[in-house]
Amino acid sequence: MNTIEAILLGIIQGITEFLPISSTGHLTVAGKLMNLISSDNPERWTAFIAVIQLGTLLAVVLYFWKDLLLILEDFIHDNLLDRKKFNEQTMNSKMGWYLVFATLPVAVIGLGFKHIIEGVLTKDLYIIAGSLIVLAIILAVAEKTGRFTRKTKDFKWYDAVIIGFAQSFALIPGSSRSGTTITAGLFLGFDRETAARFSFLMSIPAVAASGLLEFYQSLKYIDHDGMINMIVATIASAVVGYLSIGLLLKYLKKNSTFVFIVYRIIAGIIILILLGKGIILP
Repeated sequence: MNTIEAILLGIIQGITEFLPISSTGHLTVAGKLMNLISSDNPERWTAFIAVIQLGTLLAVVLYFWKDLLLILEDFIHDNLLDRKKFNEQTMNSKMGWYLVFATLPVAVIGLGFKHIIEGVLTKDLYIIAGSLIVLAIILAVAEKTGRFTRKTKDFKWYDAVIIGFAQSFALIPGSSRSGTTITAGLFLGFDRETAARFSFLMSIPAVAASGLLEFYQSLKYIDHDGMINMIVATIASAVVGYLSIGLLLKYLKKNSTFVFIVYRIIAGIIILILLGKGIILP
């Protein structure tokens, strides 16, 4: 991998991490086309993807830093300094608990299926293409049946758990973390912007844990050039990711996710065609 390829992959990560179109799927397709994925050591590609997600993690933290600060302050106050019953806590403090509840499912499932997630099977482009199309259909159903009336103040603990389980399906490449969680939010009746905001906030613990763990584990086989490329890709993903968050939230205030549904289906079909013609390998 050279520096130009690293920047390109960082840009792809920054754009696709927050749009419901699957960052892992797009990065894997790009990696296959650029011949960067080794079938002998697929774990290295998984590590690279996880680490450059730290760039988009930084983007989320910077974009929502005021919200995160208020959540942390109220959570500490209501649970440690002046302990209150859950139903008496502020919305910010409750949101802290909701983020914890939403993180537990993916933490348990992620650790339980770690070897499968990092294996060759999860780099299979047939799986990625299928996931792109299937989730597009599910998202279309959510758009058709959703009420779009619930706001952040209407959150309940079980909403967080349900969306947390939905995030677990993002472990399947091609599904999309934002795609699965936003879809779950729409099914639960939340408006699109609220579903997206919670999706971005709940990504912080999961992405931080997986990214830092993979970074530590990858140190043993990353050389100097590899480290430089990883840093470059991470910076690119942070810059582009920050811009993507603002654009998507603004877009979802007035528009549906229909454009992403169509895109996912087209992308899935294109991948299947490329596979069928042998232009890229599974």
